[in-house]
Amino acid sequence: MVATRIKICGITRPEDARAAVEGGVDAIGIVFYPDSPRALAAQEAREIIAVVPPFVTVVGLFVDEPAAGVRRILREVPVDLLQFHGEETPEYCRQFDRPWMKALRVRHGGDIVRDSARYAAGRGVLLDTWHEGKAGGTGQRFDWGLARGQALPPVVLAGGLDAENVAEGIHALHPVAVDVSSGVEVAPGIKDVARMHAFIAAVRAADRAIQEGGNEQQY
Repeated sequence: MVATRIKICGITRPEDARAAVEGGVDAIGIVFYPDSPRALAAQEAREIIAVVPPFVTVVGLFVDEPAAGVRRILREVPVDLLQFHGEETPEYCRQFDRPWMKALRVRHGGDIVRDSARYAAGRGVLLDTWHEGKAGGTGQRFDWGLARGQALPPVVLAGGLDAENVAEGIHALHPVAVDVSSGVEVAPGIKDVARMHAFIAAVRAADRAIQEGGNEQQY
């Protein structure tokens, strides 16, 4: 069975990272965007990464950070993959000699195919919800029909996901991965173990349903 990869983003505490790993996530996300309520300093990030075992990917999230700031974080924090959520150009994204992906905020009237093609050199594109003045983390989902059936690079689905709707999103877009933050929280940056594990279980159940060919009847 091809498993949908799972990332829990906005981890702010080592105990939440441990719980996510114990639940079976593939990646954790650490936010280095100062305006986010989930933002961490380098020392805090290192304390979290210290409890993450091998083969769980650590993703660093940046929003329009000057290149010098990204390089400073990379010197101080062992980040595996970079995730850019602002207006970064493809040239900017690929200058750090580190795997990367670009988040695209999806809305009616946009051109998701054109925008995705610009960032085809990355590991994939993360599709999030467009909201005026927000870089992400709104807890709102976008219209998945805007991306359904489009010729896109590997897709990471984000934006308003939780244990109740993630299976529907997997069925709609067949993403390579899903990314959740507020949908497993009790407060910004404070994850709930039961919600994290329920989300992971819902993803695995959706994968099994697709593998068994019963997804059309389920949804």
